[in-house]
Amino acid sequence: MNRATHWIGGRHAAGSSHMIDVVDPATGEVIAQVPDGTPADVDRAVAAARAAFPGWAAVDPAERGRIVGRVAEGLRARTEEIAATITGEMGAPITLSRTAQAGFPVAVAASFAELATGYAWTERIAGSLVVREPIGVVGAITPWNFPLQQVVSKLAPALVAGDTVVLKPSEIAPLTAPILAEVVAEAGVPAGVFNVVHGTGPAVGAAIAAHPGIDMVSFTGSTRAGRQVSAAASETVKRVTLELGGKSANVILDDADFPEAVSRGVAMTFTNGGQVCGAWPRMLVPAARQEEAVELAVAAASAYVVGDPADEATHIGPMASEQHRRRVNGYIERGIADGARLVFGGPGRPAGLDAGAYVRPTIFADVAPDAVIAQEEIFGPVLTIIPYTGDDQAVEIANGTAYGLTGAVFGGHDRAMAVARRLRTGQVDVNGGGWNVLAPFGGYKQSGNGREFGRYGLEEYLEVKSIQG
Repeated sequence: MNRATHWIGGRHAAGSSHMIDVVDPATGEVIAQVPDGTPADVDRAVAAARAAFPGWAAVDPAERGRIVGRVAEGLRARTEEIAATITGEMGAPITLSRTAQAGFPVAVAASFAELATGYAWTERIAGSLVVREPIGVVGAITPWNFPLQQVVSKLAPALVAGDTVVLKPSEIAPLTAPILAEVVAEAGVPAGVFNVVHGTGPAVGAAIAAHPGIDMVSFTGSTRAGRQVSAAASETVKRVTLELGGKSANVILDDADFPEAVSRGVAMTFTNGGQVCGAWPRMLVPAARQEEAVELAVAAASAYVVGDPADEATHIGPMASEQHRRRVNGYIERGIADGARLVFGGPGRPAGLDAGAYVRPTIFADVAPDAVIAQEEIFGPVLTIIPYTGDDQAVEIANGTAYGLTGAVFGGHDRAMAVARRLRTGQVDVNGGGWNVLAPFGGYKQSGNGREFGRYGLEEYLEVKSIQG
């Protein structure tokens, strides 16, 4: 069995004798163990990061960018290993693990490597020289749903900025962090610049958030945990960026291409088993055309194969853990109890899958905008179809949750763009606009603060200094 270690000061570092089991959610078998880290382990990692900071900050940004480019290539070379690791630890289908779980981090790292040479690190404003400098030591706390992507989205801009990093990966899906540490070292990142401390949120995450030697915390996870990170970090008045929950709406206007809009909406709800903060679990459709949307959604959902995530034919694997399976199943039961119309799926495991953390992909129609399943983040393959009357009501419903991360609008271009501008959310796709690795990503309201990717993502990791004269 694989027994991982911490990575501190450029080498493997043992922790306490107590270990955390890493479980394959498709089988329930323990496949690895990682250390159950402590605040003392965080202290060691922070000391290493602080010692490495002056030297790394002094490296020319263009050279830091070239090193991050080598990180991208190192990750690309290990695509199959990374994909198999993520499929084993959190159940993403292997095809998705190759294209997204392993592929997206390469694209993100490469984009920041290129940005390093074109970014305006200094500028003149009247009689002042404005200088952008690294913020210092960054504490990164990341989730299990995209375990490598979420790390690289923080690490790449931090490295280009000249910061050093202490990472706490999710204890549910921690096994790509050691791979990344090896790649980072091989790319030429000096010892101590990147450190990994395994463990739980209450122990390691809390210690990172509150640590006086950490200058910034970048957290991705639930809104509830984000509040706790913010509260702990406030004692030292450090910068905090949060990428939190979502309950995004896919607004389908009456002049949209319905087959395209509905099929994309189902895909954006079911991808990665629905365990995507930027998913579109609320499908808003004109009331007069709800049955058409239901028929199209059920037809699309029927084509999704649920099963062994290592099978090339699988579209939806297990939930990332048995605990999460029970949570998602509970929401499906709540939807039925509250009177939503079940049109596909339902509670319980899919036929033939009596073991493993599997749920049935599920679709509800006639969902009230204020229903629990329409308001709370389920984080599973559960689509709620909500009827509306008129564009104004569609916008009101779309904006009517505590979240504001992503969203979509389908319809005639000008009209869809007008609706998109009215949505209180950080990113909106219009008629299937694709992912842009240079465009800022982040939320309004309780979906967080700060941005990832591109220039806006880099600037989160920089301080700004004015030099007069």
